[in-house]
Amino acid sequence: MAALIRSVLIKKVAHQLGRCYSSSVPTTKLFIDGKFVESSTSEWLDIHNPATNEVVGRVPKATQEEMLAAVDSCSRAFHSWSETSILSRQQIFLRYQQLIKDNIKELAKMITLEQGKTLADAEGDVFRGLQVVEHACSITSLMLGETLPSITKDMDTYTYRLPIGVCAGIAPFNFPAMIPLWMFPIGMVCGNTYLMKPSERVPGCTMLLGKMLQDAGAPDGTLNIIHGQHAAVNFICDHPAIKAISFVGSNSAGEYIYERGSKNGKRVQSNMGAKNHGVVMPDANKENTINQLVGAAFGAAGQRCMALSTAIFVGESRNWLPELVERSRSLRVNAGDQPGADVGPLISPQAKERVECLIQSGVEEGAKVLLDGRNVKVKGYENGNFVGPTILSKVMPNMTCYKEEIFGPVLVVLEADSLDEAISIINQNPYGNGTAIFTTNGATARKYTHEVDVGQIGVNVPIPVPLPMFSFTGSRGSFRGDTNFYGKQGIQFYTQIKTVTSQWKAEDATVTSPAVTMPTMGR
Repeated sequence: MAALIRSVLIKKVAHQLGRCYSSSVPTTKLFIDGKFVESSTSEWLDIHNPATNEVVGRVPKATQEEMLAAVDSCSRAFHSWSETSILSRQQIFLRYQQLIKDNIKELAKMITLEQGKTLADAEGDVFRGLQVVEHACSITSLMLGETLPSITKDMDTYTYRLPIGVCAGIAPFNFPAMIPLWMFPIGMVCGNTYLMKPSERVPGCTMLLGKMLQDAGAPDGTLNIIHGQHAAVNFICDHPAIKAISFVGSNSAGEYIYERGSKNGKRVQSNMGAKNHGVVMPDANKENTINQLVGAAFGAAGQRCMALSTAIFVGESRNWLPELVERSRSLRVNAGDQPGADVGPLISPQAKERVECLIQSGVEEGAKVLLDGRNVKVKGYENGNFVGPTILSKVMPNMTCYKEEIFGPVLVVLEADSLDEAISIINQNPYGNGTAIFTTNGATARKYTHEVDVGQIGVNVPIPVPLPMFSFTGSRGSFRGDTNFYGKQGIQFYTQIKTVTSQWKAEDATVTSPAVTMPTMGR
């Protein structure tokens, strides 16, 4: 029955995406100039369901000609789109956010099929992206310039924001909806056209989002979607028509894209790896803190760049470890589409092997395994990429399991005698994406937020991802670039300032006949 349901879902979504469906698996098309196009490539990549490792689709490595066609489509569409009134662009994204709301469950099913996360978590993935689209609908306020009248006699100066041209996004596998929605809606509502490259492991959700944007009224060529791996990344970094690149992913890829794109004169914002610490103070609310740690460490199977993967227990709070272990042990590991699932599979067998190797490295370097998820068995899904919640204690900063981003359902636990010691540990770590402190003392929280060198801080909030009216402000080794994602900084990234200084002498003024009709602002 489960296999039949998956087959029906694959066929339904294949039709929605314009996929070519055969009796075996559907193939993902490209989206070029407003059309779903079957690739002529000879190189294809399999898409696997992480819960079963069954092949559920194939995605093309776009050819050079296809990638050129996509960026040329963006270039042709840019002039008319950038000249489209801001009110018209706003209306398209108002319709778009409603379409996403109406189809949130279908989007979540696609995410679970290709990425593996639980349906509830997949809906959260879509919802957090939807919030960025909703924020993009306030573009009429976000794009306001500045004016200084009468800087000298009869002279005024004002600025306004303009789009920069063709922009591109390169998204990772772990958030198939949220992260693409960090990228193209903000870029496009500012008047840019967009070339999107989703992860080749999870292309389906982005294709659905592209179809919905077309249905919302976005003109042909304003969004194009290509697929591939290294050649597609290099194409985006090198093509002269592309003016800006947004990237989220691993450190090695992020550093490479930032360097290559920057050398070619492009703006680049690159969100990369992380090692996010949660500091637990003895005065914290124990019940709430333990629940927060469990959810933030093991949700999405730990495959979040903001996962709270490291806990530092300060002083007597270390006595809470047995309760943390028992709470974590109660989580249910299962396929993401199964009722009651808390922790789904990892994205691939290779990811599972890497996580298990990092757990073993901790054991070999002196860490203690308080909870071991390496031998978890999921009935009916024996071939899935499952690792259960795992907790390593007695971890030291020189251990590999601490230095590496594990990107799995593993919580490493360090201990500190004081808040100052905990802050020192965190500030010596090269990453600066997110951190949290759990305390009921305002002075402790204030000291922590002022002294810890991390871009996003939660006080009794384990995953402090800002809402879209702010910006995602990861720092240090977690980010490359000058301007962050969404919020005010996102608008700055996707626009350029034009400054006008004008002089109109009073003696040149003329008198015209009065107008008595209501003035109108055309769209």
